[in-house]
Amino acid sequence: MSKDLLNIKSFDRRRLLQGIAGGLAAAGSTTLFAPSVRAANKPIKIGYVSPKSGPLAAFAEADDFVLGEFRKFIKDGVKVGSQTYQVEVVTKDSQSNPNRAAEVAKELITRDNVGLIVVGATPETNNPVATQCELEQVPCISSVAPWQTNFIGRQANPGDPKSWKPFEYTFHYFWGLEDVIGVFTSMWGQVATNKSVGALFPNDADGNAWGDTTIGFPPVLAKQGFKLTDPGRFQNLTDDFSSQIAAFRGADAEIVTGVIIPPDFTTFWNQARQKGLKPKVVSVAKALLFPASVQALGKGGNNISTEVWWTPTHPYKSSLSGVSAADLAKGYEQASGKQWTQPIGFVHSLFEVAIAAIKRSGDPSDGAALAKAIGATKLDTIVGQVTFGSSAVPPFAAKNIAKTPLVGGQWRLSGDKYNMVITDNKLAPQIPLGGDMQALS
Repeated sequence: MSKDLLNIKSFDRRRLLQGIAGGLAAAGSTTLFAPSVRAANKPIKIGYVSPKSGPLAAFAEADDFVLGEFRKFIKDGVKVGSQTYQVEVVTKDSQSNPNRAAEVAKELITRDNVGLIVVGATPETNNPVATQCELEQVPCISSVAPWQTNFIGRQANPGDPKSWKPFEYTFHYFWGLEDVIGVFTSMWGQVATNKSVGALFPNDADGNAWGDTTIGFPPVLAKQGFKLTDPGRFQNLTDDFSSQIAAFRGADAEIVTGVIIPPDFTTFWNQARQKGLKPKVVSVAKALLFPASVQALGKGGNNISTEVWWTPTHPYKSSLSGVSAADLAKGYEQASGKQWTQPIGFVHSLFEVAIAAIKRSGDPSDGAALAKAIGATKLDTIVGQVTFGSSAVPPFAAKNIAKTPLVGGQWRLSGDKYNMVITDNKLAPQIPLGGDMQALS
């Protein structure tokens, strides 16, 4: 990726000052009263948007648990300077729809009077919310999408690097395309293949970024000697992958990669097996993050690989509660009866970053001061350190972007249950390996 490529305001300020400090929670919010809070101190309202329904709902599966744990932690309020404030969380369902995500963000700002929004579930959720926050001058913290899809994807002209400008109120942390490409190719290097790669890039923010001939997979794979077969963009929730499968078979693709929503990968993989496509390696992002998605594949999911952003074996702990990654995951499994999922750590971390910034803001009713505090974040969280302004990010994006570690892993079938085994940690050696990469059987 070239160094250059990696190198709005309709807001009534009085409304923000009144909104962040005032009012009772709207429907869907939770008010937590702190005994030590004096009547003069109005609550801090945090809005949270996630896809509780629709094809992205797996990303929000653990929301109730994480929010419940957060509410326990701040039940006695948050101290800012010498003042203590109660906290209200107002939640909204984006329904996995970008237009709906923008609508509920607007509702949070204009009707629910939140002073900060956090969001973390793919560009289809994050970008509309962040764009609305930037327009309204309300601070926003987002995650769970490659940083390019957030920073570059929200520019007025994403194709013109010279026109890119930093944002004033919106901040994002996660890994980048450069990291997932590095992780995937490193995993592929552990298996003997013909280096022919078939790509599944849908017509959405992720797919267009991953397939971009400048910042995506194509230039890097070409440089490393891989032959990429990209049959073109397809719509999400498609029910026929015949053309992609035919193209991959024609190219003798022994590797299949892409970034695809869970139901679409299930459709693709079932059709691929029916039509005799037998790659040695399948490394797909987004779709394979969740145990339930892999369980749906039956035995055919064994040794399928994906990017890994968070697991119980990650050596990090919460800045809020001190809970370890292992104990947070265990708590979810005990409370829900389900297997842990990667978004647990990142949703928790959104509230870590939010509370840390609120405490340092001096005045949580001042949106500009709160945005400044977010931008000054250097915090060890349950997903690793979140630092804005770091040299780990290209200078043009450093103000708004922080990077978190990424490794790669495979789902291994043990009895009737799939477990994640980390097979590559070259980009983050502090995260322990669980085994070597194996070819699909």
